[in-house]
Amino acid sequence: MAVYQNILLAVDLHPSCQDLTTECAVEFAKAYNAKLSILHVVEPIHAYSVGQAYPMVTEVEDQIANEAKKALSTLSKKYGIPHSQQIVEMGPPVMIILDNAKKLNADLIVLGSHGRHGIRLLLGSTANGVIHLAQWDVLAVRMKE
Repeated sequence: MAVYQNILLAVDLHPSCQDLTTECAVEFAKAYNAKLSILHVVEPIHAYSVGQAYPMVTEVEDQIANEAKKALSTLSKKYGIPHSQQIVEMGPPVMIILDNAKKLNADLIVLGSHGRHGIRLLLGSTANGVIHLAQWDVLAVRMKE
């Protein structure tokens, strides 16, 4: 059985998702006496903008990132996760999660997984990407529909 020392929780800040995955990660951290870091990835919108709209898009992205930091701080406080272990980054979610797992020397990644059907299943998801590309153990917590 694996012994985990560093756990990375990649959390979706949507109210229906955040508590279940966070509770699961916190329980694993307690069980293994592991360090728990929490990450939220903000997907950039600037990739879709051109021309004069770019400065406004950058401003909106900054506002979204600031709101995410506040929400992550509130969630972390609820579960006793220190500020020094809270991360908000902008970029492609799968790559940001994997990069942070490597930086943090994580031996377990915990994230939420939604049931996907049809075209969404074919196109993949963040959980699917992390599961297939990670070099570490991944716990995908199934979200209740």
